[in-house]
Amino acid sequence: MVSVLMSVYKEPLSYIRYSVDSILNQSYKDIEFIIIVDNPSNMDLIILLKEYEKKERCIKLFINEKNLGLTGSLNKALNYAQGEFIARMDADDISMP
Repeated sequence: MVSVLMSVYKEPLSYIRYSVDSILNQSYKDIEFIIIVDNPSNMDLIILLKEYEKKERCIKLFINEKNLGLTGSLNKALNYAQGEFIARMDADDISMP
Protein backbone atom coordinates (compact mmCIF):
# COMPACT_ATOMS: atom_id res chain seq x y z
CA MET A 1 0.00 0.00 0.00
CA VAL A 2 1.03 3.60 -0.66
CA SER A 3 0.12 6.30 1.84
CA VAL A 4 -0.42 9.66 0.14
CA LEU A 5 -0.03 12.58 2.55
CA MET A 6 -1.45 16.03 1.93
CA SER A 7 -1.90 19.08 4.13
CA VAL A 8 -4.37 21.78 3.12
CA TYR A 9 -4.80 25.28 4.51
CA LYS A 10 -6.54 27.93 2.38
CA GLU A 11 -5.99 26.85 -1.22
CA PRO A 12 -8.81 27.53 -3.69
CA LEU A 13 -11.41 24.77 -3.71
CA SER A 14 -10.85 24.22 -7.43
CA TYR A 15 -7.19 23.37 -6.73
CA ILE A 16 -8.24 20.90 -4.04
CA ARG A 17 -10.73 19.20 -6.36
CA TYR A 18 -8.13 18.77 -9.12
CA SER A 19 -5.54 17.54 -6.67
CA VAL A 20 -7.79 15.04 -4.87
CA ASP A 21 -9.32 13.79 -8.12
CA SER A 22 -5.86 13.22 -9.58
CA ILE A 23 -5.03 10.86 -6.70
CA LEU A 24 -8.38 9.10 -6.86
CA ASN A 25 -7.89 8.48 -10.59
CA GLN A 26 -4.55 6.72 -10.21
CA SER A 27 -4.09 3.43 -12.04
CA TYR A 28 -2.57 2.00 -8.84
CA LYS A 29 -5.48 1.56 -6.42
CA ASP A 30 -3.90 0.22 -3.22
CA ILE A 31 -3.63 3.62 -1.53
CA GLU A 32 -4.71 5.45 1.55
CA PHE A 33 -5.06 9.20 1.12
CA ILE A 34 -4.44 11.05 4.38
CA ILE A 35 -5.53 14.67 4.27
CA ILE A 36 -4.86 17.08 7.13
CA VAL A 37 -6.86 20.32 7.26
CA ASP A 38 -4.56 22.82 8.96
CA ASN A 39 -7.14 25.61 9.08
CA PRO A 40 -10.09 24.55 11.24
CA SER A 41 -11.99 27.76 10.44
CA ASN A 42 -12.07 27.04 6.67
CA MET A 43 -15.54 25.48 6.66
CA ASP A 44 -15.92 25.44 2.85
CA LEU A 45 -12.79 23.34 2.57
CA ILE A 46 -13.86 21.02 5.39
CA ILE A 47 -17.30 20.48 3.85
CA LEU A 48 -15.77 19.66 0.46
CA LEU A 49 -13.30 17.17 1.91
CA LYS A 50 -15.93 15.52 4.11
CA GLU A 51 -17.99 14.91 0.96
CA TYR A 52 -14.98 13.20 -0.63
CA GLU A 53 -14.37 11.19 2.53
CA LYS A 54 -17.97 9.88 2.49
CA LYS A 55 -17.64 8.69 -1.12
CA GLU A 56 -14.07 7.37 -1.10
CA ARG A 57 -13.00 4.76 1.42
CA CYS A 58 -9.31 5.46 0.84
CA ILE A 59 -9.58 9.03 2.18
CA LYS A 60 -8.79 9.62 5.83
CA LEU A 61 -9.54 13.20 6.83
CA PHE A 62 -8.17 14.85 9.96
CA ILE A 63 -8.82 18.43 11.06
CA ASN A 64 -6.28 20.16 13.28
CA GLU A 65 -7.68 21.96 16.31
CA LYS A 66 -5.21 24.77 15.64
CA ASN A 67 -2.75 25.66 12.90
CA LEU A 68 0.35 23.43 13.11
CA GLY A 69 2.02 24.59 9.91
CA LEU A 70 2.99 22.40 6.98
CA THR A 71 5.71 20.41 8.75
CA GLY A 72 3.60 19.75 11.84
CA SER A 73 0.62 18.68 9.74
CA LEU A 74 2.68 16.35 7.56
CA ASN A 75 4.28 14.77 10.64
CA LYS A 76 0.78 14.22 12.02
CA ALA A 77 -0.25 12.58 8.74
CA LEU A 78 2.86 10.40 8.83
CA ASN A 79 1.79 9.11 12.24
CA TYR A 80 -1.47 7.86 10.70
CA ALA A 81 0.18 6.32 7.62
CA GLN A 82 0.07 2.55 7.32
CA GLY A 83 1.49 2.12 3.83
CA GLU A 84 4.77 0.51 2.94
CA PHE A 85 5.57 3.57 0.83
CA ILE A 86 4.89 7.27 1.45
CA ALA A 87 3.97 9.76 -1.27
CA ARG A 88 3.74 13.52 -0.66
CA MET A 89 1.13 15.64 -2.35
CA ASP A 90 0.72 19.41 -2.21
CA ALA A 91 -2.77 20.82 -2.39
CA ASP A 92 -2.02 22.42 -5.75
CA ASP A 93 -0.32 19.35 -7.30
CA ILE A 94 -1.88 17.24 -10.02
CA SER A 95 -0.66 13.64 -10.34
CA MET A 96 -0.65 11.79 -13.63
CA PRO A 97 -2.47 8.43 -13.57
